Amino acid sequence: MSHLTVLLVFLLPVLCSIIITCSAGSSVSWKCEDSLATPLPYSSFTSSSSYGRAYGAGYAKLNRKQGAGGWSPLDTDHYQWLQVDLGSRKQVVAIATQGRYGSSDWTSKYRLLYSDTQKNWRPYLQDGNIWTFEGNVNTEGVVRYELQHAILARYIRFIPLEKSREGRIGVRLELYGCSYWADVISFDGHGIISYRFRSKKMKIVKDVISLKFRTMAGEGVLLHGEGQQGDYISLELRNARLQLSYNLGSNQYGSIQGHTSVTSGSLLDDDHWHSVVIERYRRNVNFTLDHHVHQFRTNGEFDHLDLDYEISFGGLPSSAKSSSGGRENFVGCMEGITYNGENITNLARRRKVDTSSFRNLTFSCAESNSFPVFFNSTSFLRLPGQSNSDALSVSLSFRTWNPNGLLMFTALADGWVEVALTEGRITVYMNVTQRMTNAHMDISSGFGLNDGQWHSVHLNALEYYAMLTVDGDEASTVRAAIPMYIQTGGTYYFGGYFPHTISQSLQRSFQGCMQMIHIDDHLVDLRAVEQGLIGTFENVSLDMCAIVDRCVPNHCEHGARCSQTWDSFSCNCSGTGYTGATCHTSMYQQSCEDYKHQGKSSGTYWIDPDGSGSIEPFRVNCDMTEEKVWTTLKNNLSPQTSVTSADQEGKAALQITYNVTDEQVLSITSNAEKCEQYVAYACRMSRLLNTPDGVPFTWWIGRANERHSYWGGSGPGIQKCSCGIEHNCTDPKHFCNCDADLRSWKEDAGLLVYKDHLPVRQVVVGDTRRAGSEAKLTVGPLRCQGDRNYWNAASFTSPATYIHFSSFRGDTSTDISFYFKTSSNHGVFLENVGTTDFLHIELRGGSVVSFSFDVGSERMELSVRSPVPLNNDQWHRVEAEKNIKEAVLQLNGQYREVRLTPPQGHTKLEFYSDLYVGASGGQRGFLGCMRSLRINGMTYDLEERAKVTPGVNPGCQGHCSSYGMHCRNGGKCVEQYNGYSCDCSLTAYDGPFCTEDVGGYFDTGTLVRYDFLPETGPSVSQEVKKLSGVGVLSEANLTQEELVFSFSTSNSPSILVYISSRTQDYLAVVLRHNGTLQIRYRLGGLTEPYTIDVDHRNMANGQPHSVNITRNLREIRLQLDHYPVSTYTLPEASDTEFNIVKSIFLGKVFETGQIDPILIERYNTPGFVGCLSRVQFNSVAPLKAALRSGLAAPVSTHGILVPSNCGASPLTISPMVSASDPWHIEAAGAVFPFSEDKASGDGVDRNSAIIGGIIAMVIFTVLCIMVFVIRHMFRHKGSYHTNEAKGAESADCADAAIIVNDPAFTETIDESKKEWFI
Repeated sequence: MSHLTVLLVFLLPVLCSIIITCSAGSSVSWKCEDSLATPLPYSSFTSSSSYGRAYGAGYAKLNRKQGAGGWSPLDTDHYQWLQVDLGSRKQVVAIATQGRYGSSDWTSKYRLLYSDTQKNWRPYLQDGNIWTFEGNVNTEGVVRYELQHAILARYIRFIPLEKSREGRIGVRLELYGCSYWADVISFDGHGIISYRFRSKKMKIVKDVISLKFRTMAGEGVLLHGEGQQGDYISLELRNARLQLSYNLGSNQYGSIQGHTSVTSGSLLDDDHWHSVVIERYRRNVNFTLDHHVHQFRTNGEFDHLDLDYEISFGGLPSSAKSSSGGRENFVGCMEGITYNGENITNLARRRKVDTSSFRNLTFSCAESNSFPVFFNSTSFLRLPGQSNSDALSVSLSFRTWNPNGLLMFTALADGWVEVALTEGRITVYMNVTQRMTNAHMDISSGFGLNDGQWHSVHLNALEYYAMLTVDGDEASTVRAAIPMYIQTGGTYYFGGYFPHTISQSLQRSFQGCMQMIHIDDHLVDLRAVEQGLIGTFENVSLDMCAIVDRCVPNHCEHGARCSQTWDSFSCNCSGTGYTGATCHTSMYQQSCEDYKHQGKSSGTYWIDPDGSGSIEPFRVNCDMTEEKVWTTLKNNLSPQTSVTSADQEGKAALQITYNVTDEQVLSITSNAEKCEQYVAYACRMSRLLNTPDGVPFTWWIGRANERHSYWGGSGPGIQKCSCGIEHNCTDPKHFCNCDADLRSWKEDAGLLVYKDHLPVRQVVVGDTRRAGSEAKLTVGPLRCQGDRNYWNAASFTSPATYIHFSSFRGDTSTDISFYFKTSSNHGVFLENVGTTDFLHIELRGGSVVSFSFDVGSERMELSVRSPVPLNNDQWHRVEAEKNIKEAVLQLNGQYREVRLTPPQGHTKLEFYSDLYVGASGGQRGFLGCMRSLRINGMTYDLEERAKVTPGVNPGCQGHCSSYGMHCRNGGKCVEQYNGYSCDCSLTAYDGPFCTEDVGGYFDTGTLVRYDFLPETGPSVSQEVKKLSGVGVLSEANLTQEELVFSFSTSNSPSILVYISSRTQDYLAVVLRHNGTLQIRYRLGGLTEPYTIDVDHRNMANGQPHSVNITRNLREIRLQLDHYPVSTYTLPEASDTEFNIVKSIFLGKVFETGQIDPILIERYNTPGFVGCLSRVQFNSVAPLKAALRSGLAAPVSTHGILVPSNCGASPLTISPMVSASDPWHIEAAGAVFPFSEDKASGDGVDRNSAIIGGIIAMVIFTVLCIMVFVIRHMFRHKGSYHTNEAKGAESADCADAAIIVNDPAFTETIDESKKEWFI
């Protein structure tokens, strides 16, 4: 033999292996398209039976007309099959079928089985199911099916399930694919392959490992490699699942743990081939098992795998046995082993690797001796045994997912014995009847035996005792005495079915697999059963175990727990934050904005910004007190935290944590309109930033671990503090107050507002080690405002327009949600039309929403009818979801339809056309508005796409029609581009929905006065109305009015509300001495005021009370609290006009002119003490105007008025002594009503009154001057002030700070003072 021939002999297997491995990597490669069945001889086709010689299996070739034109079996039951012997293992990628030529015979549905040995057949699986193929509908049409995953086998079995209605089963077929060859090595549990590296130590950054294995063992190491530094890689079977373990390095202190372990697959001890591919680059790993890819990232911080000497296949090397913990070597077959480009199996064949541990190295895979039997819910297997024997011995192995099922039943000569699976335990029931007596005995053993693994059961009954052994564990064998003598009947039923004389309650069918059945200690020859030589069976699949693990891969999403029976699986969503059949749908809203528009108030909520996406729900604080909603994430740093523990370089690093992940933070900031975070650095001889161009002493770390050297109030790229921007730092030479390096405490504070840098994750402080240096740090919560996704909208102005997005690929679970409003009866919301998949949502008839989609070859449609019209130009929400178990369509969160989806066809959706929002292809499109469109957790930007789409406008108006009902208590809904707001200016309430009470606590002598504008000043009137946020009325004559307020007090008497006029008309509500309420009306025409006395209860009891007084001409309606409305009528002599209304007084009256003396003498002193709230007279809210300093209204306050919600205990304030109260009657010496006619003639009294007023005026003026001087001194004493700090000195919020510095506001206060002291 020449050297060239020898070289070719060695190179040919290598080249073939490389070519086949490459071709096997793709299931539908264009190179793998050969016709496999047509070239075969007639003898390669066999079948269960034939209708006649002309109908033989060999005629079942595509497009052939020989014989009878195809194969037809003799019978049409479920036991018929057509088998093709491909001659050697082939890679099959497609199948095509036809009916029998010139007949009415075809196959409409079928399945495929495959095997290498004509034993242990395996069904073709797809989407976790035994796949049923859609066949033919006529005789000549060819139906081709591209296999999702290629089949590697020599034998293919075609199993017809349904035939044509007119004829019989008939088929002609073709298989497409190509040749397959790979080196196979048999592992006996002793031998391993050791692949030695070229150098003793390997530092590997990239791994590519592939192999195929086949085994009946549930435990065993497939590959292992390790290094002296602790690195390792290991692939092993554990409990018939495949576990891949990596460790790229751990440090000696244990702070970095590199161990990473992931598990994939199940039931891998089925004696079928399974393919494995491991791809690692640095810490990123793709772990592929049978086409299911598991992507993960290794733990730790290291990228290289450090291995020493070798990597072994099939078990552990002897050097690793001591620390292996008893791990078993692999028993079975492997083929196509490659490691980083090296073909290990080929090297083993050429003796280029160490195989010395093998006792007998063979390059073939021995046939299995197992012969499983597959039972469905209607199956049974009847086998013979010894009769009239006093010993009963039965054993078998089984695997199932069902907790209950009959394993074996046999009738005794006098009684019966049953072995069953009951709630995952093996239970034996024995019933013996002799001499008119009945003896019953139950024994049980085992636990959780419905886990899909093989378990063995052995029942032995002899004479007067019985033994039950599970899984060969003799130590747990259960022994029990039999009270009666038994005698066997000779017939044994397995899996189900027994005579009708037995109680129906015992007839529980078994679904699963059995093998190794022994009767009377003899192994049953199940091949003889298959050949009909012994026993009988029904609906049993022999030599096949078609068990499917429906929880691998796990279709339960978001970490939900999967459990299963033989036919289905279920998901336990508890604790995940998601709901639905597969735990796909989030239980929470996407943002605080969403909660606000459900009418929720401020508080802590769970949000899920990406819905069904991968980001888990998390808790945030929602502040809804302003027009825009603020979302707040708190951190772990306490305000004014002292900076200590500097390192050797003098740096102190303070970590800021938020109890949320970076992804969760990003989901808030990316969707928000703006974000901010308050930072403050209080210092004493501790510099902050130094100079704009120098190295900063302090910096902070934000998102993405980026370092920033600007401080609050400044911006990126500007190494300054707020005072440096505003040029008001303590030392003009520096740009931060702290950089002045003074011994006194200073502070640099402000807001960080560049949201792409937020939140603050770490602050590194660098100047605290000098003697006398101190620093305190404050990092406030991250606050973000708004949700752009929630209001992302588009308006469709023509039914012929649509928005299109790039095609997307859905998953087995797909969810779609959006809001819409329209006045049209019909319209397509969205659709995606692909070559094989279809999805469509539309409005029909103005009240029905339909959702249609494809599942495999079947089209499903769900529809929900709304009891109210959907074309009412109000917002409605549509939520649609389809998953592997069910489809759900929900409308407005309450009307829904749920339907189970077919078990087949749930491949990942592949849409080959664009996603159309609106309609394409000439359909009637959508006319109206859509917003917040989300598919699988991703929001689609309708606004941006609408800007470049003719006939579609970004945004949408008209939110008030849907959400206006949230504006309560007379609040007016105001339209905005991206939402709406509630105008509370004409109400006595506040807050985003006009639901927050505006109230105040009145101390002794406190009063509020509201003046109506005179008609003579229309320009002034209009200006005040423009500046005011509350209703401002001019003086007018009223024929009807409404007064509403609430109060609580424990003191009486007092005046609650007094409304005066420029005439003698007035309305007063007072509490009398006994705490009862009195309403006094004086409209002229009567000598005395008309009074309404409410005598039935004491209302000065400290409890809150509400009062509503409404007058229309002479009719007065009064409602107190929850009591029914009372109606009163003014006398005929009374006038009906309330003439020239002048002022409203709350708490006390101080008025010139004619005033009812009874009011002053009985009720005005010492004044109301308690809480007033919700005060509104027609459209005027005087108390709200007094308490809201930003509202420019003609209102003035005397005394201490403390804002209060009037629901809690009021703030206690020491009462003003009567001597210092200028409105106290005895102190001032004045007599009300005050008039020149009734003034005292004694000059001493009159002078003392004047002197008292002057003294009070002087004291008040001196106090004001002192306050002004003190504030001026402190302001110019070197303290650092920014605009924000100025507001913070005198206000609770930034808005209040602006108002305090507003000249218009100051002017109003000054005018009020002038009014009080005239």
